[in-house]
Parts: sequence; structure tokens; C-alpha cells
Amino acid sequence: MSIPGRDAGPGRDTGRGRPDPLLPNAWLVARREFRERVRSRLFVASTLFLAGLAISVALTPVLIRFADRGTTTTIAVVTSDDVLAQRAIAIMSSVLNATNPGADKVQPYTFVRAGNAATIEEDVAGGKYDGAIVAAREPNGRIDFQFFTGESIGADRAQLVGVGALAVAILDWNASNHATGATPFFVPNVDVIAAAGPTTGGQPLPAADYAARRVVGVVFVVLIFITLVIYGMWVAAGVVAEKSSRVMELLISAASPAQLVTGKVVGIGLAGLVQYLAVLIPALVTLFLEDRIAGVVLGPGSLSGISLTVLSPGLLAAYGGFWILGFILYSLIYAAAGSLVSRPEDLQVLALPLSLVAIAGYLEAVLALSGGLTPFMRFSSYVPFWSPFVMLTRLTVGRVDPIEVVVAFSLLVVAIVIVAVLAVRVYAAGVLLYGQRPGLRTIAAAVLRPQG
Repeated sequence: MSIPGRDAGPGRDTGRGRPDPLLPNAWLVARREFRERVRSRLFVASTLFLAGLAISVALTPVLIRFADRGTTTTIAVVTSDDVLAQRAIAIMSSVLNATNPGADKVQPYTFVRAGNAATIEEDVAGGKYDGAIVAAREPNGRIDFQFFTGESIGADRAQLVGVGALAVAILDWNASNHATGATPFFVPNVDVIAAAGPTTGGQPLPAADYAARRVVGVVFVVLIFITLVIYGMWVAAGVVAEKSSRVMELLISAASPAQLVTGKVVGIGLAGLVQYLAVLIPALVTLFLEDRIAGVVLGPGSLSGISLTVLSPGLLAAYGGFWILGFILYSLIYAAAGSLVSRPEDLQVLALPLSLVAIAGYLEAVLALSGGLTPFMRFSSYVPFWSPFVMLTRLTVGRVDPIEVVVAFSLLVVAIVIVAVLAVRVYAAGVLLYGQRPGLRTIAAAVLRPQG
């Protein structure tokens, strides 16, 4: 391949202190990388695979609901009044299971008596019960209810329990007063407390909102993880292929290391953007059609009306920003790593350590989807190598102050600048010592005392 500017013209670093403009050589390298990527069969095959994977992840709620059609939600009833306990179990069961006709179908709710009000919240948080109702009769006859919700109970189910609590109070008042009405009826007080799962102001999130946040979060995190690792390996593999085929001899005589690194990152980044859009658009279309798909597979109203209002312009802009900046950061690292080896098999040795950094961020992001926020998780959302995963997930589940996003983006940009300088120096040491295996001293010398 020939690149204009091989003579000591613009685009070539001809000496210490001489100008080294990126254009036009960096653009020529970028155009070559872009064309080679998008025209390859591997690019087309990987695009189809990732699009199918993204659609499958977007359909996860439908698949989970399909698998869980025969499951039953267990709710404990805690009260010292035996009569009230029997009435609550019978009435709640009738009210909440009324929408599931048919003797051959599994009842969606079952109610059991539990005796310890002091530990019931811990039992719900630990998963022993899906939820718990604590009922107490006041001296004036009013019944107070506390409803502790677990992971699987959202605001819509909590409202249904509130309807059941009202029915319990009405029928209990009728049974106690018969037809005399000697004691006035008091509307029951129902206090909903989230013992586990994501909350807003201590109350469980609506199931539709919670499902949408988790689905969108999973889709975004999976896409950004796979694309950053794959495109980073593309950059490294491209450098190794050029070194092994002796193309590097032409490249380093026609363009500077900064131009080559920039061109590779831009060219492969544009190819990645094409693939990213080809993968993201079908996934978003699937999310918007998820209600209809669930209606066909599971029946009308089976997915509790998943809401996609979480896909705000701000979230999409943040995702695009984290994807672009994350790609630049990881691509620079992979380019520098690829320049240190001369054979494709040697690159595999470096692939795992490089991927472990991204895997750590991915795992943190998956944990953040559960709704919890530990101090380490908050810290990792600022670390430039992990913020494209963790901060993005925190934005999806909705627990981020604007200043935190600004700090994360600022640190990411600063890290890119620092890594770019180091990567270009390491790249220069790797490619200029073509045919040799640069040692640690050589690399350190190139980073600390770059040659002009």
C-alpha cells in the first residue's frame, strides 16, 4: 500500500521539533482500515450475530415470563389475631387470584401464616417470602397493614395488595358488626415498604419502569462490552497483521506513529459505528414492539406494559458519549499492545489480560443493575476504564447526580489524553523495532524519552 507523503512532506515526522500534522496521512490510513473492515465476510457475519444477540437480550423479559408462567408468588401474613389472619388469607387469595380463572391453572398468589413480625422483613429480603403483610387491629377497630415487598413485587402488585387490604377491612367490619353498624368503618392504612429491590423514595418502582430500566441496561451494557472488546482486538490484530506481512515497513516510512495510531482508531471506529447502528437499531425496535410480541406469545397484558420512557434523549446521548470515548481509550491500549508482538499467536497471550479490565467493569455494571450502590461501585463508576460500563448502568437505573456524570466524562477525557501520549510512544517503539522483541527497558525508554 502506498500513502502520499512518503517523502519528507506533510504528515511525516522528520526530526525533533518538526511539525507532525495528522492530515492527510491519518485520514488515508483511516479510509483504508474502514474499507477493509466493512467489506470483509467476518464483519458481515459478526454484525448479524451481534444483532441477533441484541434482539435476544431485548426479548429477555418475554422469555423469562414465558418460563415463569407456572410460578407462584408467596406472601406471608403476620398478625396476632387468628380470626383476622384467616380472613386475610381467604380474602386476599380470592381477590388477587380472581384474574386467573380455570381450575387447571396455577394460582399466581398464595398466602401463608407467619408468626414473627420482628424478623419478617429480613425473611422477605432474604428471599424466604416474596412479600409479607403485617396486620394489626387498632382499639377503634381500624386495621393497619404493612406490606413488605421483595425483588419480584413492583408497584402494580403493591396496589393490588392494597385493594385486597381494603376488601379485608370491609368484610371484617361486616362480620364484626353484622348489620347493626354500631362501630363506624375506618379506611385501613396500608404502608408499603420495599424490603428488597430498587426503590424510589423507599417505595418499590413500578414494575413496568423497573423492567424497562433493567432491559435497557442489560442491552446497553452487553453491547458496549462486546463492541469495545471486539473493536479493540480488531485494532491490535490489524497492527500484528501488518507487522507479520511486512506492510509495516511501508507504513512507517510514509507516516508517523501518531498518524498511524490515529488513522487506525478512526477507521476502525467508523466501521464499529456502522456495526453499532446495525445492531442497536433492531434492538431498539424490538424493545418498542415488546408489548405486542408478549401479547402474541403470552396473551394480552402479560408483560405489565413495559414503559420505554427511560430511553430519554439524555440517556441515549450519554450512551453514545461513553461508547465513543470508551472505544478511543480501549483502542489506544490495544494498538499499543499489538505493536509489541509480531505474530498473531503472540497476541492471544495479551488478549486475556487486556480483556480482564473490561470484564471487571462489565461485572460491576451487572451488579449495579440489581439496584444496589456500594461505595466501591460508586468509585468504579468514576474510573475511566470502568465508567463506560458502570456509570452508564447507574444512569439507566436512575440514581446519578448530574455532577457525577460530568466528573466521569471529564476523567475519561483526561485518561484518553494521557493514554494517547503513552500509546503513541509505545507504538513507535514497537513498530520501529520491527523484527525484534522490544524489552521492558526499550519500552520504558520510548515512553520516557521519545525520539523525534
